Amino acid sequence: MAVLKVKFTKTKRDKLAQILWILNWVSVVSGIILFSLGLFLKIEIKKRNEVMAKGDINSVPNMLISVGVIACIINFLGGKICYDCSDANKFSRWKLVMLPYIVCTFCFTFCILVGALMCYTMRNELEESLYLGLRDAIKFYKDTDIPGRCFLKKTVDMLQIGFQCCGNNGFRDWFEIQWVSARYLNMASKEVVDRLKSNVDGKFLVDGVPFSCCNPSSPRPCIQYQLTNNSAHYNYDFLTEELNIWVKGCREALLDHYTAIMRSIGIAALLIWLFELSVLIGVRYLQTAMKNVLLLGDLEGESDGWLLENSFVETAKYNINIIKNLGKANQISTVSGMNDPNINVKNTNCGKTNVTTKSIPAA
Repeated sequence: MAVLKVKFTKTKRDKLAQILWILNWVSVVSGIILFSLGLFLKIEIKKRNEVMAKGDINSVPNMLISVGVIACIINFLGGKICYDCSDANKFSRWKLVMLPYIVCTFCFTFCILVGALMCYTMRNELEESLYLGLRDAIKFYKDTDIPGRCFLKKTVDMLQIGFQCCGNNGFRDWFEIQWVSARYLNMASKEVVDRLKSNVDGKFLVDGVPFSCCNPSSPRPCIQYQLTNNSAHYNYDFLTEELNIWVKGCREALLDHYTAIMRSIGIAALLIWLFELSVLIGVRYLQTAMKNVLLLGDLEGESDGWLLENSFVETAKYNINIIKNLGKANQISTVSGMNDPNINVKNTNCGKTNVTTKSIPAA
């Protein structure tokens, strides 16, 4: 029994073909939108490439870009097919093409769904990439005179100012690394020498943060050194007073930024997937209705259209059997008695015949 069978008159078939022609052109625009969203996400990731570790974070934008390009090609072809399907004579040229086209389009719409879901599952990979990238960027913050790292100080400072954040997980990350270059340390100062000797690795560690961690909205002048020393500042209590530096870590701030972008892109991709799926269903109805009207031979009469000619179970069994038997068409049967090519050849009488022997005359 056919699934979701609908009866179409000639007028309905013509209107369906015209509507699908328009919708396919709208789908071309949706493909351009997918391509643009993927390109936008790729550019946004590229902007923060210095504070991200190498990984598979570009898989989502690359997927969206590829799907967008394919959408434009497939829907352009679909528009041409639907336009010709308004005429039964022109449909005969596409009759053998439409079913493979529908199967390919179905796989393509599935890719759109995968791309949309990837936007929501990318958070873990992005979080790990940001954690490792920011850790290294902060670690090399002081290396302003080393080629390949001299730009990281500016990158981290602009990042902390722009996203109103401090450190990787928080401002305390700066306490654990030496972020002041040795060229700016006064080695003649006893305080500096004592601090270097007090650390096992010989690093100059301070309970301070770079200037870019300061919150300009705070009424108090920025306290960026001796943050945990209450006696070093007048009317200051580290444990109770709200600090005038950014408390949120940059990893969390960037993760929130990219999560919001990917959530919006994911919603847009899901809407496009639903739209493409509805167009695909319409094309399937048109294909089956036109196929049946040709079988009936009455181009002006009514015809049935459906999504599946048989039930879901029967269709699944049929396709599974096709897959199982794939490649077996050219194999020689190994059934007993069928593997001998001469099995049906009649045997000729090759026995000895009685031949009259002539006696040899005696000499």
